[in-house]
Amino acid sequence: MHRALRGTAWVLTVVVLLVVAFLVYAHIVMPGTRSAALQVWRDDRVAVRDAGDAVVMTPTGTADGKGIVFVPGAKVDPYAYMATFRQVVAAGTTVVITKPTLNLAFFDTRPLSTFEAHAPRVTTWAVGGHSLGGVRACQLAREAGGLLLLGSYCADDLSDTDLDVLSVSGSRDGLSTPAKVAAARGKLPADVRTVEVVGANHADFGAYGDQPGDGTATIPRAQARSEIAAAIEDWVRTLG
Repeated sequence: MHRALRGTAWVLTVVVLLVVAFLVYAHIVMPGTRSAALQVWRDDRVAVRDAGDAVVMTPTGTADGKGIVFVPGAKVDPYAYMATFRQVVAAGTTVVITKPTLNLAFFDTRPLSTFEAHAPRVTTWAVGGHSLGGVRACQLAREAGGLLLLGSYCADDLSDTDLDVLSVSGSRDGLSTPAKVAAARGKLPADVRTVEVVGANHADFGAYGDQPGDGTATIPRAQARSEIAAAIEDWVRTLG
C-alpha cells in the first residue's frame, strides 16, 4: 500500500512539474520592439486600446468599414504587430490583434465573433495571422470574408471556398520557407493573391527582433514592413 502511494505521489509530482514548466514556457514571449511601438502610439492617425483579450487599432480619420482580426505567431507579444498594421489602419481599416490563450494560437478556441465585437461599426471582416497564428486563422476563415496569411500557410483545406485570400511571404523566411508555402498552395482557393517580399525573413512580419531558426534578411526591416503594408492595403480595397 505504501509503495503504491509513493508511486502515485511520484507520478503526480512529475505531472505538476511538467504543467508548471509548460506554463512558464508559454508565458515567456518575444516582446515587441519598443521604438516601433512608440512610433505607432505617437501616430495621431491611429488609436490603440487594450480590450483585455485583444489590442484594437482603429483609424482616427475616415474608416472604410473593413476590419481584420489578426492572430499573432506563437509566443509573440501582440503589440509587436502594431508596427505591421500602422499604415493599414491609418488608411482606414480597423485591426484587432488577438491575445491567444497561453500565447499559443492552437489553445485559443474562441470564435471570430468574440473579437469582432470590439469594433461593431465594421461591416466587412477578414481574419489573418502570422506563422502559427496564420494556421489558426485558416481554421476561422470560413467565418469571414477574407483570409490574410503573413509568413504562414494553411493546414486546413480551403480550396473549395470563394474566400479573398492574400498570402505574403518572405524569400529569406527560415521557418515558413518558400518551399513550405508553395507546397501548401493547393489548400487555398484558385485565385489566391500571392506576394513574395524579396529579402524579407520570418521576423520581418512583426517588430520583435530576431527569431531562432530564421533566415537572414537582406533588406532593412523598415523596407520589408513598408512592402508588407502596401500589399495588405491593396488587398483590403478588394474586400466586400
